[in-house]
Amino acid sequence: MNKKNLVVANFKMKLANKLEIENWIRNFKKSTKNFSAKKTEIILCPPTPFLFQFENLIEREKFSLGVQNCFWEDEGAYTGEVSAKMLKSIGAGYVILGHSERRKYFNEQNSEIAKKVERVLKNRMMPIICIGENVEEKKADLTMQVILKQLKEILVNVGRGNIEKTILCYEPVWAISSNNPDKIPTSNDIMEARLLIKKFLVEKYGKNIVERVKIIYGGSVDPYNVKEICLESGMGGALIGSASVKPYDFFKIVQEFEEN
Repeated sequence: MNKKNLVVANFKMKLANKLEIENWIRNFKKSTKNFSAKKTEIILCPPTPFLFQFENLIEREKFSLGVQNCFWEDEGAYTGEVSAKMLKSIGAGYVILGHSERRKYFNEQNSEIAKKVERVLKNRMMPIICIGENVEEKKADLTMQVILKQLKEILVNVGRGNIEKTILCYEPVWAISSNNPDKIPTSNDIMEARLLIKKFLVEKYGKNIVERVKIIYGGSVDPYNVKEICLESGMGGALIGSASVKPYDFFKIVQEFEEN
């Protein structure tokens, strides 16, 4: 990863069949025709069953592939789970971990996420680690305490040699579009979170290493607010949810990062 910005498409389960996937890829190819990102790495994270389809149909020199989750062991009697080792073997280079929906619906704890982070790194992929407060924590003014606790517990076994191979995503749970937020964070709110994350990393790993760690933002990002909430807050990219399902909107977000 040597480009300045990251734009990650998290399709969740919103593209649910082969036809929808083919339509998305066809329209995305149209929108990106004759386009080559110079400052931005574009990472597409489809549902795992469709990873082969993306692998075969997109131009890998233009885009990278990731997935939305993995298990913390490489192999064994774990019915229904998909390991990092498997995902690496079929073309994934990135794994989204700790997303708020995983915490909400599957009760994922920081300790589980930490084990997944270790396994992803051991398989030479890059974890995209989501951290952030929920609405109750926000109302109780606990944002900073929550972020620090998550960082400490998730990165507990990530050493100096691996921290620059991780991507940290500040994702305030209350601002995610699926939660129908009344408002989204201001650029100042997001900047404060970014500075807190950097402070933690500097204290744990040292300034020189931390400069190479990418910090991005996720939560209701669209083509109309990306400049304010991502670029003006100094974030190094964005994790896109709902807007990623619309290929032209997703491409507009990429263009914002390229042009600013």
